[in-house]
Amino acid sequence: MDNRKVSLFPDEVILQILARLPLKSLFRFKSVCKTWYRLPSDKYFTSLYNQVSVKDQMLVAEVSDSKSSLICVDNLRGVSELSLAFLRDRVRIRASCNGLLCCSSIPEKGVYYVCNPSTREHRKLPKSRERPVTRFYPDGEATLVGLACDLTRNKFYVVMAGYHRSFGQRPDGTFICLVFDSETNKWRKFVSAQEECSFTHMSKNQVVFVNGMLHWLMGGLCYILALDVEHDVWRKISLPDEIRCGDGGNRVYLLECDGFLSVIQLSNGWMKIWKMREYETETWSVVDSISLRCIKGLVPGIFPICQTGEYVFLATHKQVLVYQRQSKLWKEMFSVKGSSSLPLWFSAHAFRSTIASCN
Repeated sequence: MDNRKVSLFPDEVILQILARLPLKSLFRFKSVCKTWYRLPSDKYFTSLYNQVSVKDQMLVAEVSDSKSSLICVDNLRGVSELSLAFLRDRVRIRASCNGLLCCSSIPEKGVYYVCNPSTREHRKLPKSRERPVTRFYPDGEATLVGLACDLTRNKFYVVMAGYHRSFGQRPDGTFICLVFDSETNKWRKFVSAQEECSFTHMSKNQVVFVNGMLHWLMGGLCYILALDVEHDVWRKISLPDEIRCGDGGNRVYLLECDGFLSVIQLSNGWMKIWKMREYETETWSVVDSISLRCIKGLVPGIFPICQTGEYVFLATHKQVLVYQRQSKLWKEMFSVKGSSSLPLWFSAHAFRSTIASCN
């Protein structure tokens, strides 16, 4: 009788249901039968699961109290702890993309990992042989660190870029870029001439992978700097005229929204969300304008971290808020109790739970 009941559900319906489970539950259910056991490694199911999961943005951040730990904030499931203990190293997150994290070792300078905390897979990246080139300005580390995870091709790139500085010399204006390709397991280098680039911590933190390119927002809101990770080509993308020609009171953040490049503009008690409708022609349009009156006291210290067409996650010094775009309601999702050495927004990244492989 049980078999007859199961047969009433087509296989595709069962797969669609399983594709909407949290990864932790999916791996727990592997013991149900041989078919379910093989699902996490099945190409069709992996693609289906990732297609569903990329629509659900989460926020991951480090909570610095007496014991540093990572939290993951989900719009539907709330707050949970996220552990990177399987790396067996003290690390900090440098970039996030489609379920993978790029982390740098704190004790050992120059050591990087790419990991999937949902599946606990990880890869320690080989060190680049370009030792003189890695003397980046100003503190020896790359100015820009980016992670590009292509779910359709099951591969990823890690990008490190910055100004070269010979030992004991000032930077010479040469912009060095190192790209790690997961397929070849090697780094490649290319050199370009970039004008003096200015980046804030947030613009370096919010690197966006869209249309095969990594994007960083320039300090001063002059343009968006984009890198084609396949062809090693830099490109400048214009911001909306209203932002570039503003009165200087704008705070702008670069995000992704349902596969599109997006910027969020904070000014005069309003949060305006722009979306790039046409990538090649760099056509922007406003898709939402949100009053910040309900959280007026938090506005000076609030930072948008990630978004979908349904909600926006924002972080303050001690809080994580979510704004529901349809109901127009604000909700506090997390709050740090006690003292905190670093604000939450300082370590916050957009995150998704996928079966993306890093091996």
